[in-house]
Amino acid sequence: MTPPICLDKLNTGMLWSFGYISAWWIWVALVIVFAVIEVCTLGLVTVWFAISALVMVFLSFLKIPLPIQFLIFLIISAVLLVFTRPLAVKKFKIGREKTNVDGLIGKHALVIKKIGEFEAGQAKVGGQVWTARSENNAEIAEGTKCEILRIEGVQLIVKLFEEKPE
Repeated sequence: MTPPICLDKLNTGMLWSFGYISAWWIWVALVIVFAVIEVCTLGLVTVWFAISALVMVFLSFLKIPLPIQFLIFLIISAVLLVFTRPLAVKKFKIGREKTNVDGLIGKHALVIKKIGEFEAGQAKVGGQVWTARSENNAEIAEGTKCEILRIEGVQLIVKLFEEKPE
């Protein structure tokens, strides 16, 4: 004969094969799991789930049924993820790291070694000599002014500078 199931335990805990576990232990475990994942990835995604699980640790003492707790957890996580992640990403500048070479984009360089259709040449900008290729594999003669479009690895990608009439 199986023992009767206590409804109080169903509201505050979860039935496992080895007994009952309080809901707040589940939320504590989730806080730890999400925090460890965030530390490993640094993507500012799972931190919001960790914060939500931390809130749920305290809300679990209110004897809210576990399915409702999970729903509240999902709502808090979604709200934090949608509304605060963009602000945090902007604040912490997560993603591409800008360097000084990004300041070269849009500047003018002087071709000091001819840039061929199938070969790289050299361009001088800011007193430094760079390997350069043209954007559309166009030839650019030595002594010609060019504009830096982007930087790929250690090569400038340039196009012929066209002065605009005023």
